[in-house]
Amino acid sequence: MPIDTNEILYRLQQALGLSLDEMLKAYELAEYPMEQEHLEALLKRRQDKGFHLCSYEELGVFLDGLIILKRGPSPKKANEDDAVPLTNNLILKKLRVALELKEPETELIFNLADVMLSKQELKSLFRKEEHKNFKPCSNALLMVFIEGLEEYCYVPESDA
Repeated sequence: MPIDTNEILYRLQQALGLSLDEMLKAYELAEYPMEQEHLEALLKRRQDKGFHLCSYEELGVFLDGLIILKRGPSPKKANEDDAVPLTNNLILKKLRVALELKEPETELIFNLADVMLSKQELKSLFRKEEHKNFKPCSNALLMVFIEGLEEYCYVPESDA
């Protein structure tokens, strides 16, 4: 079943508390032309007027830009010719890198969404596909992670 790129983009915006400007900055840092109107259309719900389908490329580029936004540019430049298909496992990896999550934080995020994974199960999600212990990340597991991420990143509004 294909991943719902719009839902992921929308849920990440909500979970990380990103403004439209921050999201546009992420696209800019990834050297991808993104107009505000188009981004707003990508963040709309499927049933809303003006909804546009988010491509795998648009989601992948956003995640790359998010890494640069949160961590700064990488000293080593990735090979632009190596197009890698966007999978749920790769989305998890990119989020882990962007947010500088270590194993305990990643485990906590899943736990916040009431999913308990053993250390081996968690590690298997981040292995290369060729590895014998690789485990594909389901759509449901990815959404649970983003749900836990929302709680992990939640900052209550101050009463100031």
